[in-house]
Amino acid sequence: MADLWASALPETRIHPSPKWIRATVGDRVVVDSRSALLVWEPRRVVASYAVPEADLAADLVPYDAPATEERPVHVGLVNAPVLDPSTPFLAHSTPGRLLTVRVPERDLVGAAFAPHDPDLADHVILDWGAFTHWLEEDEEVTGHPRDPFDRIDCLRSTRHVVISRTGVTLADSRRATLLFETPLPTRYYLPREDVAMELLRPSDRRTVCAYKGDARYWSAEVEGRLVRDLAWSYEEPRHDAVPVKGMVAFFTERLDLVLDGVPQERPLTPWS
Repeated sequence: MADLWASALPETRIHPSPKWIRATVGDRVVVDSRSALLVWEPRRVVASYAVPEADLAADLVPYDAPATEERPVHVGLVNAPVLDPSTPFLAHSTPGRLLTVRVPERDLVGAAFAPHDPDLADHVILDWGAFTHWLEEDEEVTGHPRDPFDRIDCLRSTRHVVISRTGVTLADSRRATLLFETPLPTRYYLPREDVAMELLRPSDRRTVCAYKGDARYWSAEVEGRLVRDLAWSYEEPRHDAVPVKGMVAFFTERLDLVLDGVPQERPLTPWS
């Protein structure tokens, strides 16, 4: 299955969405579509919404963008680098035209892209971050569109989880909740009572996940050195991630994980 998924990455992938999709600029509804498509440009691992031009309450103006560099990253399922959301919207991996979305309040510069692809004729791909709010039906969605082929499983486990750095134990638990999310490595969410919270320092970093919600982060002070943004928690998780509410997870890409007494290899991801 991993090989099948990886083999599709070099192509533009298109999937119709049955959802009613809307997006706003401020309080103005600019996108209102019941014919949206999910589009993964070549090597992109996160989809964008494409909608018929007729479903935009805005003018589309040609935009000549300066060259924008890709930011390729590695994930464990494939050997070749891929493009995650750290590569800006303006960097497109298929031929097409960049467009500015013009509404009365302001121009959303370069926020639309019309691919030279007959399957996307009269559609534009939209920059998620250029809009104020996105709705799928009447539910607000944050971060990026949800992938219908992605899912989350949260399973309680009595497996013995020990997480450390340079011999300093950061967590030791037999009460983990394991979060499985395609295609990411397993994440071990641990009760705070089983985490060396005295070694963690609150971080200013915040991230948004379309599936799990808003995350807050901690850095760790290990042997007099502050190692930034090693742990995170979802205080008010969304939907399928509710079982990990308030628990702490660590980037095992940069830490030592021992599972039931067996040291684990560090996974290779954008957070390595």
